[in-house]
Amino acid sequence: MIRAILYEDNENLRSSLTSLLQWQHDVELITAMPDARTVLADIEQFQPDVVLMDIDMPDVNGIEALKQVRSVHEQLPVVMLTVFEDNDHIFNAICAGASGYLLKKNFDQIVPAIKDVLNGGAPMTGVIARKVLALFPRPARSKQEEETLLSAREQELLQLLIKGYSYKMIADELHIALETVRSHIKKIYRKLQVNSATEAIYKVSRDKLP
Repeated sequence: MIRAILYEDNENLRSSLTSLLQWQHDVELITAMPDARTVLADIEQFQPDVVLMDIDMPDVNGIEALKQVRSVHEQLPVVMLTVFEDNDHIFNAICAGASGYLLKKNFDQIVPAIKDVLNGGAPMTGVIARKVLALFPRPARSKQEEETLLSAREQELLQLLIKGYSYKMIADELHIALETVRSHIKKIYRKLQVNSATEAIYKVSRDKLP
C-alpha cells in the first residue's frame, strides 16, 4: 500500500483529491493538510511514501515547503500539483527538487503519477514536459562540429550541384564569379570530407545533409 500525504489549501479541491485517492485499492491517503507549515513534522509522524504538494498556499508556499523537505529527505518523492504553467514556477519547482509536476485539471494523471514516481519516473503533464525541455538550452556545438557545418551560401550552392548544374551555370544562377564557385566547392568538399561532386551528392542524399 502506497502511503501519501496531500497539501492543498483549496477545500473543495482537497476534498475531491481525497475522494479520488480513497477509491484506490493500492494508495492510502494518510492525511490531507490545508497548508505546509508542519511539513517536516508531518513527514516524521506519518512516514509517507510520496508527498503531493500544492504550490500556491498561504504562509509557506509549496516550493518553500519542498525546499524544507529536501533539506532533510533528499529521496522522498514530492509531486507538485498546481494550476501554474508558467516557466518561472516550473523552473523554481524543478530547481528545488520536485519529483514531478502535474496540473490540477489533469485528475486522471495523479494516481499513475504516484506509481510512476515511486518507480523512479519523473511524471509531468504533457504541456509541462514540453516547457521543461524548452527551459534547457541545446548543447553548444563543438568547434569541430561548427567547422563542418555548411553556410547558407554553401547549402544553396550544393543544392544547385545536386540538381545537376555545372560550375558555370551555378555562377550565372547565383550571380557570382566562376572562381568563387570553385572556392565554395572546395570548402564544401573539405567539410563533407569528399573529393568529388558525385561523392558530395551521395553523402548528402545518404545522410540527409546539410
